[in-house]
Amino acid sequence: MDILNLLLKGAQGGAAEQIGRKFGLDGGQTQSALAEIVPALAGGLQKNTQSADGLAGLAKALQGGGHQRYIDEPESLDDSGAIEDGNGVLGHILGSKDVSRQLAARAESNTGIDAGIIKQMLPLVATMVMGGLSKQTENGARLQSDGGGLLGSLLGGAKGGGLDDLVGLAGKFLK
Repeated sequence: MDILNLLLKGAQGGAAEQIGRKFGLDGGQTQSALAEIVPALAGGLQKNTQSADGLAGLAKALQGGGHQRYIDEPESLDDSGAIEDGNGVLGHILGSKDVSRQLAARAESNTGIDAGIIKQMLPLVATMVMGGLSKQTENGARLQSDGGGLLGSLLGGAKGGGLDDLVGLAGKFLK
């Protein structure tokens, strides 16, 4: 099961529903927003794990971060620490706030959901992604970056989706 389906269907979809309620989105809007955000985050994770340090960092975060609570207890997404946790995850996955802003703008263009709402959702979706990965590693799945194991199956062969485009645009913007 890829990470998007895990988030939408895992634990009866409670985390996705919680995100929707928090931002005043209906089920279809929530699913559309997640369909835009999650592949970019998954692509960023996959890109980061191409190095031994990146893979080791992800494994350490999954073992000690307690991220699975965001899936098991969706109400924990309302805790103030969830946003802080998610911003830390985003920093590792996307690398800069400019890339986050560009991802939000792209998601707004594709979903019609205001980029301001998408920006607020990003840290919480990042915690959900880590929660999904954490739950799977907790269940004994092996973490590998070579397309096998947990990352290969959960990231669904993500090639970065629009993330490579966003990183490229950010690079041009920052020059």
